[in-house]
Amino acid sequence: MAEDLKDIKERCYQFSLMIFDLMRSIQIDPIFKFLVNQLLRSSTSIGANVIEGKASSSRRELTRYYQIALKSANETKYWLCLLRDGNHLQSEKLNKVLDEVDQLSRILGKSVVSLKSQSV
Repeated sequence: MAEDLKDIKERCYQFSLMIFDLMRSIQIDPIFKFLVNQLLRSSTSIGANVIEGKASSSRRELTRYYQIALKSANETKYWLCLLRDGNHLQSEKLNKVLDEVDQLSRILGKSVVSLKSQSV
């Protein structure tokens, strides 16, 4: 599981960079400014919580941080879909970002389930 922690940590970091790159590359209607702020918060929160979890002193604490990271990943998907559909935005970068956050959500979800089953 230690190797998985390293991989998820790096993927979350790279995901945050993907979000920054996406935001720089697209034209966003000013009405969506609030959405972009929320997207930046939730997307960077994924990795921040994974990092916090890595420094946990217990499995229970690690599980809690991973649950928060999972919630942030799901929130990020929501904001990305609103940005895509509301701004009529279709781009290869956006599709890659959506695919990556979906994969991160799946990894985090499986990790939470695994951590919970190990603590029983």
